[in-house]
Amino acid sequence: MSETKRQKQVAQSVQEEMNDIFQRMGLSIVDGGMISISSVKMTPDLLEARIYLSFFQIKDQVGMLNSIKERGSEIRKELGNRMAKQLRRIPYLAFFLDDTLDYVFKMEEIFKKINNDEKKD
Repeated sequence: MSETKRQKQVAQSVQEEMNDIFQRMGLSIVDGGMISISSVKMTPDLLEARIYLSFFQIKDQVGMLNSIKERGSEIRKELGNRMAKQLRRIPYLAFFLDDTLDYVFKMEEIFKKINNDEKKD
């Protein structure tokens, strides 16, 4: 089932606010690495925001994800302060690890290896 126009609009607004919240809370640059919000998906009832985080050069990604989840209520409160006039109910935040960057890097390595093997033959 595809997302409705309202879901997409709310997801876009949540993503913009979350980017700003992450910067203000100091969560976007941690331990010499970077955290970015790659996408936000809203449930059809708009009560849950699934936030996909992309980590760049962060060694303990699972630990960092858990520490962000621990601060979830604080982040949700800040989101509520910013979006209270736009939304009737502030969505619950669910954070997920977006591993598409890792997948892309692995695929590039495989393609390089294939090209190198073909050049040797």
